Amino acid sequence: MKPMHHRLALLALVAGCGGLLGGCNDLPRRDPDYAASMPAVRPPPAQAANGAIYQAGYNLVLFEDVRARRIGDTLTIKLVEKTDASKSAESSMSKSQTTTIDNPTIFGASPTITLPGALPFPANTTHTLATNLSSSHEFSGSGDNTQKNSLTGDITVTVADVLPNGNLVVRGEKRLNLNQGNEYVKISGIVRPIDIAADNTIPSTKVADATIVYNGDGQTAAANKLAWLARFFISAIFPF
Repeated sequence: MKPMHHRLALLALVAGCGGLLGGCNDLPRRDPDYAASMPAVRPPPAQAANGAIYQAGYNLVLFEDVRARRIGDTLTIKLVEKTDASKSAESSMSKSQTTTIDNPTIFGASPTITLPGALPFPANTTHTLATNLSSSHEFSGSGDNTQKNSLTGDITVTVADVLPNGNLVVRGEKRLNLNQGNEYVKISGIVRPIDIAADNTIPSTKVADATIVYNGDGQTAAANKLAWLARFFISAIFPF
């Protein structure tokens, strides 16, 4: 009976380790391309403080609002993406060709050839040089594609860089761990400070060179994917 108890204990240990590893894999993964940017460390003043209001090496802003303007500042982007596209194509091709060459006349006579039983011709038959060729080709194809997408919500990003013209390079990622999988919303692009509202928000339609990624992983996302064998049969490498 002892060997049976040892086997059951081993199976329980393996199952427990597998559950722990599975739980670790369910955590959202960070994407370094959309990592948050931290503000630069402010250098120490060139000289010791002398008790005055204005100190060398430090900026003093008498009035400023909450809008992002420096590296590390946060900015809320309102996702208002909506696309509606359709495409239809149809083509057809038909080609036929017939070529006829009559038996030529040479010095007033039409030449003939007698084949001495050469296959596939009957034995001792007379043939001329007349030739007749014909070919026909047809092709038809059609395609129709309709796509609609909508993405709404908010995502707060950080300023990664300030360009020489004052525009802000922003990027950020939102990671959500939901039942049976994770959801990721990633965005990067360039915004103009003048387009930022007083509440430090900007619509995604005003983000230049925008890259917006919305995807997920886990069991739910895997169930919506075509299996690898089915993908092979509809791929370009499948010959039929």
